[in-house]
Amino acid sequence: MFNKKGSSVEKELQKAESETISAIIDKTMLISGEISFKGKTRIDGTINGDISGEHLILSESGTITGDIKVSSFICHGTIEGNIIANLVTARKGCSIKGRLEAGSLTVEPGARLDGEVKAAGSNSGTGEAKNPQKAQTAPPQKSS
Repeated sequence: MFNKKGSSVEKELQKAESETISAIIDKTMLISGEISFKGKTRIDGTINGDISGEHLILSESGTITGDIKVSSFICHGTIEGNIIANLVTARKGCSIKGRLEAGSLTVEPGARLDGEVKAAGSNSGTGEAKNPQKAQTAPPQKSS
């Protein structure tokens, strides 16, 4: 039972990584409103509104204020809103504030999460995975 879920997560990850970026929202752009897309999209600018689609990358310069519902989400930037995705990767330096619900969650050291986190992962048969938990990582360390 768990192997099927694990293999579907791996297939989703491979699909997300191999797909070519089909749309880029430049860092000079500010968009207010709802966005829906297919394929892979990278956001370098600012979005004020909800986003739905397949594979989303939020770059270091990217900012989102709104809810996200996608297949995969890689976060390098700042988001304030709720996230629902099969795969979520919170990269070093990113900031996520809101409810996060993921089938598979990867958090790098230095990523900031502030809110409720619900990640199924491969332990979906245990009570721990079904209970949402508050999570907050330490702020990034100052570099010399």
